[in-house]
Amino acid sequence: MEPEDKNEREPQSVVRETDDASRRLARTLLRKARFGALAVLEAGTGLPLASRVAVATDLDGTPVILTSTLSGHTAAILETPVCSLLLGEPGKGDPLAHPRVSLFCKAHRIERGGDVHQRLRRRYLLRHPKAELYADFGDFSFFRLELERASLNGGFGKAFELQSEDMLSPLGDAESWIAMEGGAVTHMNEDHADAVKLYAEVLCKAETANWRLAGLDPEGLDLVAGDKVERLWFANVLDQPEEVRPVLVNLAREARGA
Repeated sequence: MEPEDKNEREPQSVVRETDDASRRLARTLLRKARFGALAVLEAGTGLPLASRVAVATDLDGTPVILTSTLSGHTAAILETPVCSLLLGEPGKGDPLAHPRVSLFCKAHRIERGGDVHQRLRRRYLLRHPKAELYADFGDFSFFRLELERASLNGGFGKAFELQSEDMLSPLGDAESWIAMEGGAVTHMNEDHADAVKLYAEVLCKAETANWRLAGLDPEGLDLVAGDKVERLWFANVLDQPEEVRPVLVNLAREARGA
């Protein structure tokens, strides 16, 4: 038997235990993403292909993209739906020091004309209003990137492996949330724009801008102003849509008193 080399050590996993802070960071990266790098297998060759795509989310946080059949990545996910989406914007300094999350997904094409298509179209255009110019062209389709798991890198030495339930918002009575959300967003933007502005500029400490509500869900609000995106998390996850109004009223009161 050869003597053990004390200089050789078993490789240690750098993956940390998933906790509430890592879940919140990953969900924030997802909810605030305007774009990402979509990795696919090229149609016909199976070679790896990466492409930049604009990103929105469905009510539960599932990523949504709008793509044309003229693009290589659309042909790829139609042939092989497995894909990965990298989210997270670098800031100043070393780009690898900034958090990012890689999502492992299966792309699901949404048929035109149905309720799901209308919901995703509305939410996507609130995030990317200029896309209205081409969203209804015949060669464009919405895809939900059904999330299976995720790999979060919160910066050097901060790696986490997450499951879909760590990333997505629980909807409970999903039909009730879906029925309520569109009208509530429109109502807030049309009748309570002052409150929406307070949510962004006071509670999220964002810069002064023409802020609008792009979506709401049981965990919080998505706020947009041009290229700027903010996420305002509720103190607690809401169980029923009826809880939204008093929470929004209290948040506006909190912002006005700050």
